[in-house]
Amino acid sequence: MAIKGEQELTQVGNTVQVNGYIIGKTDLRVAGKVYGNISIDGELILEKYAGIEGDVKCGSAILAGSIKGNVECKGKLYLQDNAQIIGL
Repeated sequence: MAIKGEQELTQVGNTVQVNGYIIGKTDLRVAGKVYGNISIDGELILEKYAGIEGDVKCGSAILAGSIKGNVECKGKLYLQDNAQIIGL
């Protein structure tokens, strides 16, 4: 449970594959694979070897993995050297 004033963090581990939508008012760290759209109010952190196949809407993002889909970010978007976005 998050302490008042702190953003909750949800994690998809590097051995996890998610098939479907992820929707929430949370920060999200993805180290595995997501096949489906993501819509979160918080920050998306996409690890180096992680991947998303679907559209992403988020508050802000730090991307080091790959996304095959459109990205809509309300705040700052940081792309690491390995980041790859293939918009549709």
